[in-house]
Amino acid sequence: MRLALVMMGGGARAAYQAGALHALAQLAAQADPASHAIPFTVICGTSAGAINATSIASHADQFLSGAQRLVDVWAQLSADQVYRTDWPGVAAAGARWLGALAFGWATFGVAARRTPRTLFDNAPLAHFLGRTLDFRRIDQMLDRRLLHALAVSALSYSSGRHLTFYQASEPIRAWRRAQRTARMVELTPAHLLASAAIPYVFPAVRLELDGHHEYFGDGSIRQIAPLSPAIHFGAQRIVVIGANSNTSASTPEAAAGPEVAATRTDIDAYPTLAQVGQQVLASVFLDALGADIERIEHVNRMVLHLPHTVEPESGWRHVDVLAIGPSERIELIAARHLGQLPLSVRMLLGAVGGNRASGAAFASYLLFERGFTEELIELGYRDTLAKSDVLLMWLKESSEMRAGAALGHPQAPRN
Repeated sequence: MRLALVMMGGGARAAYQAGALHALAQLAAQADPASHAIPFTVICGTSAGAINATSIASHADQFLSGAQRLVDVWAQLSADQVYRTDWPGVAAAGARWLGALAFGWATFGVAARRTPRTLFDNAPLAHFLGRTLDFRRIDQMLDRRLLHALAVSALSYSSGRHLTFYQASEPIRAWRRAQRTARMVELTPAHLLASAAIPYVFPAVRLELDGHHEYFGDGSIRQIAPLSPAIHFGAQRIVVIGANSNTSASTPEAAAGPEVAATRTDIDAYPTLAQVGQQVLASVFLDALGADIERIEHVNRMVLHLPHTVEPESGWRHVDVLAIGPSERIELIAARHLGQLPLSVRMLLGAVGGNRASGAAFASYLLFERGFTEELIELGYRDTLAKSDVLLMWLKESSEMRAGAALGHPQAPRN
């Protein structure tokens, strides 16, 4: 019974995943007190989820301590560790881009070095990843068979292909679908930067692919089947941790909530760039997951009607999916913490309407500040424990099957 862990993107919202992982680690210790290893042998991540995935995979031999370490990292994070917040840095990365919107691209000439690219310079994140992640341990965990595969996804802006870059304990036949493919590589901080390059916010990353170079951005873009890599790696049960709220409100006023001082004038006014941007990012980070889960459930229903002798030849198999996502609206939490952002960032966001309550959802992707991340960590922890009944059942069954396999008597999972 191969368990997989899939983590979606969401910028600063991915702090939620650290709390969820901490709760999962505690449940795993409860299910199998004798084992310290992570029970998820397939780990996949996209965008900021790719960073969390790599961090927890590098501590596959000590799941609980690795999860605690990730919580500590997120709780102590600040925006200047992810992107430049100093006045020269913000002016260089953001003012040119905003000026281009106001006065036209031609104003800045045709020189590539002056072409507006992104709102923020995320060079600090590259240094941060180099300091905090030990990629050598990924190889060690794979060699010890504590991991079967670690995968991160990114989109090539150059070719339009969606790539899954992965390391594995043994050769895995790479898959190829329409505009989707996989490559076995030695993962580096550059792959994580590419996967987490939120469009228009952080710059694309140049990666080598098949003997040439292409520019890659956030793996959540055009990710029509986010659970596909885990299934290709042989997962039979998948725990997917999102970082975006699935709840919806029937009216704009209900969506804003009492905590957000949104007036009728704000609601009726023409949308700001931040309001447009938050809807774009919501479609990037959220919409594909629900559709993919629906497809898997549809296949599961069809598999029930297939004779067992036919099922292996069909290429279909039953896959259980448990989704964990925020039970509270992230933008409402973000609205309470907008003032924690550095002044330079607040002023830049103000130019696109992202420092107001109506633009809090857009700002939440950039809110790498302690008050916000700690609140999300706690929310992720609570939401995961709320599903402890199913999780404990899965974890105990996985532990029993590993023990049975070690004795030469593998058991079938109970449904």
